Amino acid sequence: MRASLTLLMVACLGFFGACSGPVATTPTDPDTSFGHRYEGEAPDGYNAVTISVPDEELEFAYFPATFDHVIVRPDLMQLQTDTVSVEILVKGSLPDACMELHAFDQERTGNVVTATLQMRRPQSRVCASVRRPYRLYLMLEDSFVQGHYTLKLNGSIIPFVVQYIESD
Repeated sequence: MRASLTLLMVACLGFFGACSGPVATTPTDPDTSFGHRYEGEAPDGYNAVTISVPDEELEFAYFPATFDHVIVRPDLMQLQTDTVSVEILVKGSLPDACMELHAFDQERTGNVVTATLQMRRPQSRVCASVRRPYRLYLMLEDSFVQGHYTLKLNGSIIPFVVQYIESD
């Protein structure tokens, strides 16, 4: 009997919701759907951003990025495979008009993915103190099989589950 791969959404979101902040509780929410993107500002007020290459002529100060929510999104379109890709949706706020996301680094050891998300600010600029909400879509390296996993992002722990459900 072939096993279909799906994320046990209700249990994962309900049980681990406190660890990852408020998230949607239905699988039809676009934020829980692998690959779904908002261009520009999403209905929740967060703007889609990417990590950009810094201007080489400027000197920057680097900081751990701040974030409000992390939503783990496995690729449910890979239902007939033994492994799936997983992306994360990070929602946060940049604290001033000059701050930008700088880099995302990750390392996987077994079922633990340790990642850092950095932001940068030009050292020579005076910037308006204004909160700028962002949403960032990132792929986790490698593939994931059925099991319990932990994403450690900038020291925050976000548990998630990939679970097979038997198909008819």
